[in-house]
Amino acid sequence: MFVKMFTVGMLATNCFLVGDKDSGEAVVIDPGFDGESEAQAIFDEIDRSGFRIKYIINTHGHPDHNGGNRILKDRSGAPILIHEAEASVLSSPPADRKLCDGDLIEVGNVRLRVIHTPGHSPGSMALLAADYVFSGDTLFAGSIGRYDLPGGSLEELVSSLKGKLLTLPDYVKVCPGHGPVTSIGEERRNNPFLQNFDWMAFS
Repeated sequence: MFVKMFTVGMLATNCFLVGDKDSGEAVVIDPGFDGESEAQAIFDEIDRSGFRIKYIINTHGHPDHNGGNRILKDRSGAPILIHEAEASVLSSPPADRKLCDGDLIEVGNVRLRVIHTPGHSPGSMALLAADYVFSGDTLFAGSIGRYDLPGGSLEELVSSLKGKLLTLPDYVKVCPGHGPVTSIGEERRNNPFLQNFDWMAFS
């Protein structure tokens, strides 16, 4: 599985190109770029690697994760995928496919499984593929997602972290929506927000 990260936009969002070399199919996760120049860097890599974009996937509906949807869709023709609970926030262009927990997105021989992780937003989701999880704004290196934005929920965020992401094996690499790549094991051991959930449950 091919994975390359691009940091784009005013909020330094991580945009991921994930592909299958054998089939030449690829997806772009969270194209939060602000304009054509950032988009071009991704298209240059797509051309170098011989990929064609099969899907555009948004881990959630905040603009810093989907601001480049239009540019990417116009140039690739690929459909836009987002969780069903978040689809209403996309307007131009709208979502082409609404995802649910447990759905599989097939990209050649690569399979990305949708894990619904509400808390940062109602339709936040992570994508699990082999030993990678693309966690959006739910889990970061040394931190967790905000829950004080409209639609956010501390209770749901705790449930998503404790009941879903932290059930993954330690070796799984965490590719977050912002900041450096980490691992489930690293965060389980050293992320101060995950050491004791009691403060979160009663804050």
